Amino acid sequence: MKVDASRREVLAGGSAALGAALLGGCAQTPVAGTLDGADWRRGHLLRDGGFPEPEGPVEEVDVVIAGGGIAGLATGWRLAEAGFANFTLFELEDRTGGNARSGRNSVSAYPLGAHYLPVPNREAGALRQMLRGFGIITGDGAAGPVYDPYQLCADLEERLLWRGQWQEGLFPQTGLASPERADYKAFEDAMASFRVAIGNDGRPAFAIPMALSSRDPRFTALDGLTFAAWLDARELTAPALRAYLRYCCRDDYGAEPEHVSAWAGIHYFAARRGWAANGDGDRELTWPEGNDRLATLMARRISSQLRPAHSVFRVVRSPDGNTAEVDVHDHANARSRRLRAKVVIMAMPHFVASRIAPELCDAGAFSYAPWVVANVTVSRHPEGKGVSLAWDNVSTASNSLGYVVATHQSASDPTGPTVLTWYYPMSKEAPQTARKIMLTRSLEQWQALVLRDLMGMNPDLEGAIERIDVWRWGHAMIRPTPGFLTDPARQRARESQPPVLFAHSDLSGLSLFEEAHYRGVTAGERTLSHLGLAYERLA
Repeated sequence: MKVDASRREVLAGGSAALGAALLGGCAQTPVAGTLDGADWRRGHLLRDGGFPEPEGPVEEVDVVIAGGGIAGLATGWRLAEAGFANFTLFELEDRTGGNARSGRNSVSAYPLGAHYLPVPNREAGALRQMLRGFGIITGDGAAGPVYDPYQLCADLEERLLWRGQWQEGLFPQTGLASPERADYKAFEDAMASFRVAIGNDGRPAFAIPMALSSRDPRFTALDGLTFAAWLDARELTAPALRAYLRYCCRDDYGAEPEHVSAWAGIHYFAARRGWAANGDGDRELTWPEGNDRLATLMARRISSQLRPAHSVFRVVRSPDGNTAEVDVHDHANARSRRLRAKVVIMAMPHFVASRIAPELCDAGAFSYAPWVVANVTVSRHPEGKGVSLAWDNVSTASNSLGYVVATHQSASDPTGPTVLTWYYPMSKEAPQTARKIMLTRSLEQWQALVLRDLMGMNPDLEGAIERIDVWRWGHAMIRPTPGFLTDPARQRARESQPPVLFAHSDLSGLSLFEEAHYRGVTAGERTLSHLGLAYERLA
């Protein structure tokens, strides 16, 4: 299928008029599917002050965790690991997991958002301990931890559709002029230097968790300009390189290189130094349901403390400053109540926390990327010219991020039915505009866009697509725009003291599993210290 300019504009998240034009030229038989997403109605109750006043006496509790995404679950996991069980975790949605949640149909489980975890760095000690407890790390070798090979991504990991043929990897290997190859090598050399650089404080220039990165001004000054400006200043302008770097920024940050801080853009390439035996340090852990495998294991560890379908809608310090009052609404019973807690951990996106506890934090310059994820059930696996089907499949001619194959890790029929998880960050427009487009497009319009994009990559799927289920994330991830390292709102939340602590990947400015886990574990350990409990420090 020819990929023309109008298609590129539509896939870049263009106007509703362009969307209508696409649909008008792409009439087809209706496809089964659903249109769903994060529960914005419950979220808007918070925005609009729609919760009823608390009833009954104030209840005395030890610890409240507000938010059941990865950070909140990691806080609960850390408390449980220390033998502390006197906490309750409230989650607005009917399920915990945040943007790591998953779905399932008769063919396979599949991710609704985050779908993999790179092998962690040596400095990610708490995360490594959790992976060991979950049986993902199975032992130790001379060069590092040994990972369960069945949970490491199977071959082939990545392929790229470039000039009509699939090739291994995500950067074109053929058909590049010498100047383009030179630019790519210059960029790779620069990232290799950053990867081994040490600041004047003895820390690595870039680390994961990012809180362990150097504060040397040589590196932090990069937060003052965009990644695109940094590339321009070094005349790294080769189209193939810039297209690849755009893919990377949109993949991890949901934003264009023109909007991403240069510090964050370089961090993507320079911070990962996976530590593992058997040469597995640069590999990924993945599962059919994506990172919901990890979220579910954490939730199972603290199942008796979980309260889904509960919205925390007010948090204030008590008059004596030693405790905090928490108002929470039970959606199932349509009833609100008030708690008094020794510690409250606000494990939620910062824009939500600023509404719940405006006296304790402000919204700052935090900005969030909207995403659309479509899970496409097909009766047979995709094929294509060139290398065979990979776990992650990307096209240079598309403004989507391509698709991952949910059954890649399984021993199921490699030619039979599967689910393709298609990712599309709406990064071209301002986030608020993109959210309006996202919420006003119908299921049929989204399905037409997904279908045309997939058929452009894999015409061999003609007649094989059985259903397209679309999931919308209005605030999928924090965008690390220039200045995020020194944003006063971020600093204030990071330096919060009991009885109210903040824990979310927003505090890192990077929406990564490792960052959310670190922030949750750190909040858990600060809680244990505040309560005077003994524990072995992990973070």
